[in-house]
This record gives sequence, C-alpha cells and structure tokens, in this order.
Amino acid sequence: MSSAPLEKSAVEPITITPPIREPGHVDVDYGWQGSNRVELLENGEEYFPRVFEAMRAAKSEILLETFIVFEDKVGNELQQILIDAARRGVRTTVSLDGFGCGELSTGYLTALSEAGVHLQIFDPAPKRLGFRTNWFRRLHRKIVVVDGLIAFIGGINFSGDHLADFGPEAKQDYAVEVQGPAVADIHHFALLQSGRPGRARFWWQRRRQRRAEMAFTEHDGQVRLVFRDNDRHHTDIEEVYLQVLRRAKRRVVIANAYFFPGYRLLREMRNAARRGVDVRLILQGQPDMLVAKLAARMTYDYLLKAGVQIHEYCQRPLHGKVALVDEEWSTVGSSNLDPLSLSLNLEANVLIRDRAFNAHLFERLEDLSNNHCKAMDASKSPRGRIWHMTVGFLVFHFLRHFPAMAGWLPAHKPRLKPFIGKSGSDPS
Repeated sequence: MSSAPLEKSAVEPITITPPIREPGHVDVDYGWQGSNRVELLENGEEYFPRVFEAMRAAKSEILLETFIVFEDKVGNELQQILIDAARRGVRTTVSLDGFGCGELSTGYLTALSEAGVHLQIFDPAPKRLGFRTNWFRRLHRKIVVVDGLIAFIGGINFSGDHLADFGPEAKQDYAVEVQGPAVADIHHFALLQSGRPGRARFWWQRRRQRRAEMAFTEHDGQVRLVFRDNDRHHTDIEEVYLQVLRRAKRRVVIANAYFFPGYRLLREMRNAARRGVDVRLILQGQPDMLVAKLAARMTYDYLLKAGVQIHEYCQRPLHGKVALVDEEWSTVGSSNLDPLSLSLNLEANVLIRDRAFNAHLFERLEDLSNNHCKAMDASKSPRGRIWHMTVGFLVFHFLRHFPAMAGWLPAHKPRLKPFIGKSGSDPS
C-alpha cells in the first residue's frame, strides 16, 4: 500500500489533543443467561455473510471491536457497510487494535471518520527504527453487537485470509452468533469497553427487563460472557478452563491455535486423561508462525504419556479458539492458550451450555481430527526429556511476567485514542 500506515495517521493528523479514553472497568462477573439462540459459524464463508447482513439491517447502533482489519475484499466491504450505516443515522462505534490494524492506510480510516463512524485506536504507537513498539498491547477481542439484539463473538478477524479462496494460508476458525438475553450482557460489556458511559444509573435493572423481553422460548441455550483484562479479571478465562477440566467426566476436546499454557492447565489436562476422560487436543500442524508449533511441542511428551491425544491440523493454519467438555459445555472466543492471551491481551469468550450446540461443535471438530489431522504417536514421543517441561515452565512464566517487570510494556491501563480525520474534528 502506498498510503501512510495507521501509526502515523492516528497521531499526526490530530490538530487538537483529545482525551485518551480508558475502557470502563467491569466489576461484575456476568452470570449465566438462559433462553438464548446460539449458532456456530465456521470460517469466513459462514461468518461474514451473517455479520454483514446484521450490520446492513442495523437501525440504531453498531458496536465493533476487532484485532485485525485488512484492506482487502473483506475489509473494503466492511468499510462500506459501516459508512452506509453511519450516514443513515446509526450510531457506529469501531475500536481497532493499534498493532493488528497497524497497516491500515490514512485514506481508509479517514473515510470512516468523515462518514460519522466513531473510530478509535487501542494503544496506537509510532514505529521506532522501523519496528512497532506495541507488540504486547493488544485488543484481541472480536465482538460485534448490532442494535443490542444480536451479537457475534469468536476468533475471526475482518480479513480475506479467513476465506478458502485465499489459498493454502487460509485460516480455519470459528465464531458464534448469539440472540437472546445474553446479548444484553455482551452489549453492556462492549459499550463500556468502547469508552462510552452507561445509559442509565441503574443499568442492571434495564438489562434485567431487556433480558426477559429478548428470551427465545423455543431455545434453552445458556450463555455466559467471560473476559480477561489487566485489572480485576486477569485470570478469568484461565480459571474457567481449570474448573471444567477438573469436572470433566467423559470427553474434552480443545482446538486452539496457539497452545503454550502454564503448568496448572497442563496438569489438569493430564489429570483428566489419567482418570479416564477422553482428552483430545487439536493444535497447529501448519502454523502461520513456526514458533507456535515449536512452543506447543514442548508440552507433548508430558501430555502424551498421560494419555492425552494430540492431533496436528495440517490442511491449513488453525486459528480457532474453541473447546467442549462432556455433552453440554462449550466455549468459543478470542482467547488462545498461551501467555499472550492468558496474561497480556484483552480477550473475550462466551461459555455455552447447550447440548445441540455441543453436539454440532463436536461433530465439526471430530471431522477435523479424523480427516485433516496427523495424530501424534505416544510410543514415538521422546522419553526422559524432563528439561522440555522445565524449560517450558520457565519460558512460559518469563513471558507471562516480563511485561509487568518491564513497566513500559503492558501492565498499564488500556488506552483508546479517537482517530481524527482531515477535518480535525472527532465525530464522537
């Protein structure tokens, strides 16, 4: 691209100094909400048509958070939909990550801003000596809420590499569409994270009333939003995984793109396998980053010896972040099981208690592991490599705590900086 990258466009065109917004702190744990309709969306072929259809039909509000937008056919379609929505009076708020969207051009962003889209960048930072300086400060969530009535959440970015016609590097990924009472919680969370204040003093009363109105009586899916931040909820997603692994009785299937969890998670996977639970991991065999595969393989010997089945997906890069336990519980979201997601990034998952959804997700993952994966052979696993786990443990915890030790990396409050277009005014 010949246009200037985001780092400059987010800073240099600002003729006045707007306040840096901090996403609202969420002091409550969102509870389980029943009577929801939840649908699995696999890859861009299923996700993009549904989310774009919802945005085109928006009447009052679009809230969007994403890690990556590319200026390709997907990103360009997204841009036009958001511009059209803003021009017809829909309040459209878009939060982009300063690292993941760092190559968006000034023209792309300005077109959104001047159409009336409330556009803001999470931790924008200029390049230093040609390198980005915001590697460890990532808004990694992928959330869309339309009119407070329909929500999308998962791991899919707005980029063409989530479509099969991208080629052998196209990503395998998942998201969910949620309708029902749980959307009130997702909407409340997204609203606070956008930097906008709550609409009412007693917002919990408003959400309680809205949840009753939004219930799907023909669906009994229970949904709960969980997230991690660098404040009061920094281990919430990890704790959920630990709890369900301890309670698992029959099966556990985890498909995760970047797998390098800490010892506690590895231990619970091993313990579940040892007590007879069918524990299956689907990990990257054709990674978009080689280091992800190397890191994951440091854990193989420890898990395989305990009876955990490990399958490497080799058809194309795996980007999913999904799991299921037994016949009811599932999760879909943005969180990997590595130090970035478990300790640094801003993440969000939905937990789902729905037997039909669980069965469908299991069917899709079973097809993946049976027909498109290479099973790791426990008999050929290297023995006596205690140092693998020792090095892995030290590396994980170094990565986990390094930013806090280094003060200028992230253990800091998130920053959202409004993007100011050429007109010099912030539409928000």
